[in-house]
Amino acid sequence: MKVLFLADPSASHTIKWVNSLSGKGLDITVFGLKEYSKPDYLELDNLRIIGSGFKPELFQKQDGSLSKLVYLKEFPRLKKIIKDFKPDILHAHYATSYGLLGALANFHPYLISVWGSDVYNFPGRSLVHKKVFKYILSKADRVLSTSRVMSAEVGKYSGKKIFVTPFGIDLEKFFPQQVDSIFGKDDIVIGTIKTLEKKYGIEYLLQAFKILKDKHPELPLKLLISGQGTQRDELKNLAAGLGILNDTKFTGFINHNDVPRYQNMIDIFVSLSVEDSESFGVAVLEASACGKPVVVSNAGGLPEIVADNETGFVVDKKNARQAAGAIERLLLDKSLRAAMGKNGRMRAAEFYNLSDNVDQMMKIYKEVLE
Repeated sequence: MKVLFLADPSASHTIKWVNSLSGKGLDITVFGLKEYSKPDYLELDNLRIIGSGFKPELFQKQDGSLSKLVYLKEFPRLKKIIKDFKPDILHAHYATSYGLLGALANFHPYLISVWGSDVYNFPGRSLVHKKVFKYILSKADRVLSTSRVMSAEVGKYSGKKIFVTPFGIDLEKFFPQQVDSIFGKDDIVIGTIKTLEKKYGIEYLLQAFKILKDKHPELPLKLLISGQGTQRDELKNLAAGLGILNDTKFTGFINHNDVPRYQNMIDIFVSLSVEDSESFGVAVLEASACGKPVVVSNAGGLPEIVADNETGFVVDKKNARQAAGAIERLLLDKSLRAAMGKNGRMRAAEFYNLSDNVDQMMKIYKEVLE
């Protein structure tokens, strides 16, 4: 089976899907608009990556920005790749940009996987954006969503059946383990691993941590914030203003292969996103797979992957005090942390095992060809 992926080759989700599916024997070509790192991909004869190398600044612009139409100049190149590769399936990951290129190619069978902001932000920008989004979905033979809540959002623009295909977790990489930590052995580490952007609500995590530091000066609390983004300096300044910078470690970008190590440094994982375009929450599930209790906001698909009061706590968006209260329950009860972490690992294994999710995608590919 030959599959042509239209996707960001630098995205961890693309890397995971492509490596897993090519490992199953599929002949895969990835066509992307960004640069990528070759070591991220398996060295297989049945896998090739083609990157366009547009400047990173283009992808920092808002979804639907007219300046992003420059990627349409790659359409003739896509047509040539289709002609030369002769795929059985064309699969776009992200409904806008890659989805539009795929729709214009008029190749079938054509699958679209929606990711988040392409659904929640793009169609709401104007009537034209809404019509373009509907057109893109109309060209797909299958529309796939990572979560049930996002599939309901897609349903506002298409009457087609939406197939839920989660971003699976590699349970052989993400599991509870002892690691070399950047913290002391007695430190209690609250942490997150996210892109440092406004939508992820990291400012509320900083505020919650400040509340806990003031209330429990006797506890060796530390805060880990891993990731890079446009808010890095602003968040560091906020931490300094709150007087918690000395207890907060900003690591910057960490390679995906290092994420399991950092997840296992954390005692309590926190994700306080403020926008519903947080459609799934892979980092939250990776934490659960590592046996960590989690505290998340009720944004997008986060309540869908966290069993409230079983694998963690779900709190209101933009409510630092409520988040601090949930974290405090875990801080003061080590047995509760252990129980929720164990439950989280079991839930990840039951519903979000990468191997199972890849088999599900293989089944969809076979069905669409039939």
